[in-house]
Amino acid sequence: MRVLLVEPYLGGSHADWAEGLARHSAHEVVAVGHPGRHWRWRMRGGPVTLAEQAAAAVAEHGRPDVVLVSGLTDVAAFCGLSRRWLVDTPVGLYLHESQLLHPGTPAGAAGAEGVFANWRSMVAADRVLVASEFHRRELFAALPAVLSDVPDEPHGHLLAAVEARTTVLPVGVELAGLLSAERPPPDAGPPLVVWPHRWDHDKRPEALLRVLVAMARADVPFRVAFAGTNTREDPQEFAAAFAALGDRVVHVGHLPRLEYEALLLLGDVVVSTAAHEFFGVATVEAMAAGAVPLLPDRLAYPELVPERFHEAVLYRHSLFDRLRSVLEDLSAARRRVDGLRQSTRRFSWEVVAPLYDTELEALASRSGR
Repeated sequence: MRVLLVEPYLGGSHADWAEGLARHSAHEVVAVGHPGRHWRWRMRGGPVTLAEQAAAAVAEHGRPDVVLVSGLTDVAAFCGLSRRWLVDTPVGLYLHESQLLHPGTPAGAAGAEGVFANWRSMVAADRVLVASEFHRRELFAALPAVLSDVPDEPHGHLLAAVEARTTVLPVGVELAGLLSAERPPPDAGPPLVVWPHRWDHDKRPEALLRVLVAMARADVPFRVAFAGTNTREDPQEFAAAFAALGDRVVHVGHLPRLEYEALLLLGDVVVSTAAHEFFGVATVEAMAAGAVPLLPDRLAYPELVPERFHEAVLYRHSLFDRLRSVLEDLSAARRRVDGLRQSTRRFSWEVVAPLYDTELEALASRSGR
């Protein structure tokens, strides 16, 4: 089967997802996309240029049996612009995130335009795939109010049908190397806390930085590595915290994949303070490397961790107290999460890719392709 994969934002976890599916699917995956920048413009103008790329790909490779479009574009507009070759080809939508649920930033969120672009995409798609049950549940809890708050001709009557064709399909993650790697023997240094997340406001880095600075003032031994990507021009809270933490900061900045994996395998603890998380690729990677996670008891995080580890991993109140307890008795913390590392295998592409193939095959077969 030939799959046309349309990814408007080929950067970060979106690029990893697109490349991973193309690499691991049993089908022929032809991908088109744009660089991972200017996401608001991708939602507004992306359908036009993506439709151009798609038409060129169809001319070169032939018509696809199914099209899978990632969510940072307006699928309805893309389909309209592709009508000459699309005809009756079924279209699936993969929502990594939703503008309706994404927290605002100082630069401003996508607003109503982005929200309704997502909704139009869901209506236009023959199948809607979301990364977590948290995402699916929160999305359909929030949509009724949005769809009823319009001047006239509301869309609420379409909601049940859209929900019926929506299902959860986790993000595939490249975990084979991390799961098979031997962790280096512990060194004599303090425990290493790893922050593998983006530096953006929805990840709330300032919350972790406050805890780490307080931990340093309490003379709790630790080191910290910040390995996430940073696109912000003036992350002042980081500069101030780095000055206060001094030589406890052992790494700052994005790393090539092999170096990133090597750092994760050195990490003792991975922490999240996110305000919103639709899945959590970086967290899954760190857990697969063997780090002890401390994660908020909300968002998508409870789905990443088997229930038997919830008490050891999820925090509801003071992160300072939980992190201090782990750092001061790392051996006990490791015993409490024994088996968690291997449990992440269910998110590995080797396990997840066949699930994608099954969805795509079912989507194609319903249209007789």
